[in-house]
Amino acid sequence: MRFITEESRLPLLPCVATIGCFDGVHRGHRYLIEQVRREARARGLQSTLITFPVHPRQVMQSDYRPQWLTCLPQKKDLLQQEDADYCILLPFTHKLSLLSARRFMELLHVRFNVQALVIGYDHRFGHNRSEGFDDYCRYGKELGIEVIHAQALVENGVSISSSLIRNLLKQGDAARANRYLGYRYYLDGKVVSGYQVGRKLGFPTANLQPSCTDKLVPKEGVYAVYAYAEGKRYAGMLNIGHRPTVDNGTERSIEVHIIGFEGNLYQHSLRVEFVQYLRPEQKFEGIEALIAQLQRDKETIARLLKE
Repeated sequence: MRFITEESRLPLLPCVATIGCFDGVHRGHRYLIEQVRREARARGLQSTLITFPVHPRQVMQSDYRPQWLTCLPQKKDLLQQEDADYCILLPFTHKLSLLSARRFMELLHVRFNVQALVIGYDHRFGHNRSEGFDDYCRYGKELGIEVIHAQALVENGVSISSSLIRNLLKQGDAARANRYLGYRYYLDGKVVSGYQVGRKLGFPTANLQPSCTDKLVPKEGVYAVYAYAEGKRYAGMLNIGHRPTVDNGTERSIEVHIIGFEGNLYQHSLRVEFVQYLRPEQKFEGIEALIAQLQRDKETIARLLKE
């Protein structure tokens, strides 16, 4: 795949394209991309994905903070695996937001040589998103763009979407979110200095500072995770929350006890993949009760990930 930016200024071959945020590059997205590749092969054209480097709402609302499933570098890595010919990173500007659907389709046709446009089953574009698929078909006939309605990926009556996955993660249902993503949801970043409480309790933790501040952090609580440190994968026990039993501040932390790891990860890169939610964070009567629960959690996680 070749990524195309404003600076590329490359002449593009005639293509079949689709457009979207592709947040998460989940199974529904991959189903759509496969339809684009299939339609392109049938017509002897290139396959093209068009997406935005920033969320359109961030342009329209300066204080809007998206809760991404994938930030741009992560999204590019996942899209790279999908074997399309081009991925156009189209800057979303205020001027672009004012274009009607017809003018936007004309831009795609003239600037990016789009000959056929695959429209996601629930996707709308153009100023105020006031027009629909029948309008796109009419404009396509006027402009010389074939418009194709994509099929949704429906599983047990559920259409797989980014908003669905986002809501599942907010509820702590990492296992179901992973099933729809097609991979384990993850956070990555640097290990930073923490309160060092876990070490005193016999459960040393790495305090993760995510590399992407706009990426969704799942529901607070305790999770079974895989942790990737120094080129190896470990079972891990992760807590998202405020450490109410030790009462050492109100700032939310993301801390992982990496089972079987010995060493210092301070300022090192770390990636954690969510496997399953275990329980909510809770305040125990004392430190001994907390330690006993952590030991039970550790045993549960070791057994779960072994299975």
